[in-house]
Amino acid sequence: MRPRAFVPLLAAAFALGVALSVGGPLRLDPPPAATFDQNAWLLASQPASSLATAPVSAPKWRPGMQAARAYASRRAGFTAFAVRTPSRLYGYRDRETTRSASVVKAMLMVTYLNHRSVRHRGLNGSDRALIGPMIRRSDNDAATYVRNYVGNGALVRLARRAGMREFSPSFIWGASRISARDQTKLFLNIDDFVVRRHRKFAMRLLGSIVSYQRWGIARVRPAGWALYFKGGWVPGTENQVGLLRRGTRRVAVAVFTAGQSAAYGRETEREVARRLLRGLTRDSIPR
Repeated sequence: MRPRAFVPLLAAAFALGVALSVGGPLRLDPPPAATFDQNAWLLASQPASSLATAPVSAPKWRPGMQAARAYASRRAGFTAFAVRTPSRLYGYRDRETTRSASVVKAMLMVTYLNHRSVRHRGLNGSDRALIGPMIRRSDNDAATYVRNYVGNGALVRLARRAGMREFSPSFIWGASRISARDQTKLFLNIDDFVVRRHRKFAMRLLGSIVSYQRWGIARVRPAGWALYFKGGWVPGTENQVGLLRRGTRRVAVAVFTAGQSAAYGRETEREVARRLLRGLTRDSIPR
């Protein structure tokens, strides 16, 4: 190699040595790439559920027992009521019994749909023509037929299964004795007491009572809550029991009166229920 050609090589080697001694090992940088945003990557890698804004705690709801008691204590005759949630019972004279009147028809419906001749098959036209009017418009002849078909023993067995303690059947079905406490125990999960294949049919009937029998609790149903109920009345007795349901949330309510006229008793039912259910909103969590 000629001396003049060797000089540039020495200069280059000298420069490389200086770079290594001053800056440490030589790093060969890759070509420029897109900017990497670490925060964006962390967000994108999180489950969607963890990114949602934390929901505001739903309001806890309890029935307005004090206002309902104060109102009931001023009414003539007998008034009893109960409210039951999945975790608690609230009651006023709720163990005292009264004539069931047509409230017992809900129990008759359950026992008929669970009967060994009905539970394992689809419902036919005769079944629907019997049970439908008994619940939706409170047909008494249908109730008499069903009670004679299933027998009082079936009512007693249902009461035991539901954990009722005060229920007592009668030869005259409308004279059966019931308590507000017992009826809310049944209605809170009444669908579970019906064989699965007939469950939707039963709830559809309880949710479609004819308009001219929708008084009392039905007049003050909280917005957003579905109501499934049955009423009963004979001279001097006005009773109602129902289930309010919104999604998986449930509240059962019963209001019974005796010694009151029809109009007065229905007013009592409505105003007691109004006070009990005050504050129950779409977002409420019953306690």
